[in-house]
Amino acid sequence: MADSKAALEESAKNVEEEVRRVVEQAKELQDSVASSISKASSDELSLRHRALSLDSSIRRLQSLLRSLLSYHLLDPKLVNKLQEELERARCIMVDGDAATYLRGKNQGGFLRMFLGPINVRASRKDVQLKVKEEYNSYRDRTALLFLLFPSILLILRSWIWDGCLPAFPVQLYQAWLLFLYTGLALRENILRENGSDIHPWWIYHHYCAMIMALVSLTWEVKGQPNCAQKQRGVQLFLQWAMMQGVAMLLQNRYQRQRLYTRIALGKAKRMDVVWGETAGVDGQLWLLCPILFILQGFEAYVGLLLLQTAYLGVVSEWQVFFCGILFVIMAIVNFANTVQTLLAKSRFKAKMKRIKVKSLHVK
Repeated sequence: MADSKAALEESAKNVEEEVRRVVEQAKELQDSVASSISKASSDELSLRHRALSLDSSIRRLQSLLRSLLSYHLLDPKLVNKLQEELERARCIMVDGDAATYLRGKNQGGFLRMFLGPINVRASRKDVQLKVKEEYNSYRDRTALLFLLFPSILLILRSWIWDGCLPAFPVQLYQAWLLFLYTGLALRENILRENGSDIHPWWIYHHYCAMIMALVSLTWEVKGQPNCAQKQRGVQLFLQWAMMQGVAMLLQNRYQRQRLYTRIALGKAKRMDVVWGETAGVDGQLWLLCPILFILQGFEAYVGLLLLQTAYLGVVSEWQVFFCGILFVIMAIVNFANTVQTLLAKSRFKAKMKRIKVKSLHVK
């Protein structure tokens, strides 16, 4: 006991000095950190200037090559080679840490509406890639749910609910669709902020789907009498959603294989979500395209059926008419984008074939 008291008395003599020393150390640490941040900011400003200058030079040279090609002042083969070299140089920049210093896309109103005026651009490439990995994982999970959720509803409709869906499970599914499409749209906007080349229609399509899910939540699901006729549109929509789940699973796998091909060729950034003109796996393409065209045709059919239902007065709510129009519009634009993708792929293959034939003639 006496020893403890003596130790406390000794500490009381030194405590003031120790507190003073800790305060001085805190001040020194703050000064060191502030100096380091200032130096890092100065270095960052210099690197940003170099990155922007180099990016501007690449754009200028690309524009110059297009002009020289249009006036036939350079050999087309040489122009193609130089354009590929410039594209590789740009991929090196945007796929590396230098991408942090490049100008990002202007943050859209959708992100500002949900997140406010905050910066969602990651400062490190590994963080950006984690954002994309999470997006791919989210798409995989939701594709499975897109397939399972309507399948369960249709099975229960036949086995338990005597061919007439209750309102609550359908509205629960529509609420989940609203959550799904909002999550996809948020993730895709964030990916675009971080340099991903996502096709704009993909995002607009999810905006339309969000609006439709929100409107359908206010749509009263009619029951008996004449339940089968009143719920015909709902039944077809659930069948379409099952097909959409299968198509999503195929698309996810197909697009990733195409992405690896483009990155290996130096024609894509690691942050890209691939679409359009690239080479891919022909076996999957022959399977995927018919499914997509059938899906789009079925989507248009569901939309026309909803419009017919509203026109004939079977279910006369405005929500039915609105959702029918949205279905038809999305089906038409989806079809146009799929055809555009196939044409671009066909042109790319024809170009590669011509280059191969020319190289054989040269040999």
